[in-house]
Amino acid sequence: MVDVQGTVADGFEPVRDAFAANFTRHGERGAAMVLYREGEKVVDLWGGTKTPDDDGGSGPEASGGGPEPWTQDTAQVVRSVTKGVAAAVPLLLHQRGQLDLDGRVSTYWPEFKAAGKERVLVRHLLAHRTGVPVLDTPLTPAEAVDGISGPRAVAAQRPVWEPGTAHGYHAQTYSWLLGELVRRVTGRTIGRWIAEEIARPLGLDLWLGLPEEQRGRVGRIAAVEALAAPAAHGPRLRPKRSVAEAYRDPESLTRRAFAAITPVPDENDPAYLAAELPASGGVATAEALARFYAALIGPLPSARTARSGGRLFAPATLTMARTEESAGPDRVLVVGTRYGLGYMLHGPACPLLGPGSFGHPGRGGSLAFADPEARIGFAYVTNGMRRGVTADPRAQALVRAVRTSLAAREA
Repeated sequence: MVDVQGTVADGFEPVRDAFAANFTRHGERGAAMVLYREGEKVVDLWGGTKTPDDDGGSGPEASGGGPEPWTQDTAQVVRSVTKGVAAAVPLLLHQRGQLDLDGRVSTYWPEFKAAGKERVLVRHLLAHRTGVPVLDTPLTPAEAVDGISGPRAVAAQRPVWEPGTAHGYHAQTYSWLLGELVRRVTGRTIGRWIAEEIARPLGLDLWLGLPEEQRGRVGRIAAVEALAAPAAHGPRLRPKRSVAEAYRDPESLTRRAFAAITPVPDENDPAYLAAELPASGGVATAEALARFYAALIGPLPSARTARSGGRLFAPATLTMARTEESAGPDRVLVVGTRYGLGYMLHGPACPLLGPGSFGHPGRGGSLAFADPEARIGFAYVTNGMRRGVTADPRAQALVRAVRTSLAAREA
């Protein structure tokens, strides 16, 4: 049995039970989960190990001491959960009058209009409608993080569908599309902008471009096996045949989108952690992510956020973030998905708390989102990576427990 640490407020005991059950029921290795409600933290849980049992790194396990325990301040690579944090940047720039969401990307980045992309709008980029989820020539891991090759490649890439007419998950290319747009508009890298305008004012342990002095806090990710579970405990563990076939087919948009960096980068590599890849490279604690989403929808005690009445998103910006821009068959994920401006929205492929929720999952398990109606900011991070992009059973078990707890409090 894993010793689950942390606290839950009265009425949220089902969340602790679900978190603990994930270790026995779903093969969890190390994880944390935090929930804010009405600006106050009501759940703060962590448990398991920060490093895998067979890790060969420099931690205690290297000298026979066993894997390191997950602690309250353990941070984690959160893969595509990063997209939700990064999406706040263009929305806040629009809120401040510095970026037109209905303007053409080429207005800010002239080279981008090449190869039939002259009419791509900023909102197309945020809603995965640009038509550039793949690269004809994938980047190496070194090229992906050099700050030059990625923007140059997506600017030269011909769209695989007419921009604005369909949507498909830009799994990797989102990094260079969004990162270069922000750099052109602000003169700052997106990682620096997040650090100076979001993380520092809110007091968040969240980085896009991990400082060297923080490396020791980061859990090492590794694959975990899916355990068989009764149907009552969550969604099916096997993907549909069409989805599985898309991932196997080297010519499919699915495979090509995720292979835009080839070979697959080592996400435990310090060089990768130090890079600024807004599609997948963010490092954060569960506390930071939950606090971030709570700040999008309402003020936080002690946060130094003077804009918009003490919260990040003004009401109009919040409405834009979660207004449906794309819905239906996703040409990359091969399931029906829904996107607002930079955020995945609640639906069968990505179940969140309810119809008004918006946020982003990460391939392998992590999940973070906000629900303005329930007044919550939710975050779950894990180092036990499993197959799947949008509906990990561990995260879903926690979401159901939150829903149960909130319903009981309202009864």
